[in-house]
Amino acid sequence: MLHKGVVRSVILSAMLAASIATAAADETSLHLTEGPGLTQVQASCSMCHSLDYILMNSPFQDKAAWEKTVNKMVKVMGAPLTADDITVVVAYLDAHYGKGAPAAP
Repeated sequence: MLHKGVVRSVILSAMLAASIATAAADETSLHLTEGPGLTQVQASCSMCHSLDYILMNSPFQDKAAWEKTVNKMVKVMGAPLTADDITVVVAYLDAHYGKGAPAAP
């Protein structure tokens, strides 16, 4: 019979492996709209979360809301963006995923 510590270690290892596999989201089919700032958005946003969040939030966000969201990511969540980065990211998000932006292809 296996020792309880060994069984726990095996179970914890399996749970950890499953959570790592789940956390590695496949975004190969996710394509954001081409435009100035796209590369900055992909690099800045995907370091912490899926780019799906942009698509999910786009129906609700105007420029002011995107500014608030991006600033929260920097000030509260610790995203390492400069003021210039924030300007580029917000401009891209507003132009392509803000209220009133053309529908994504």
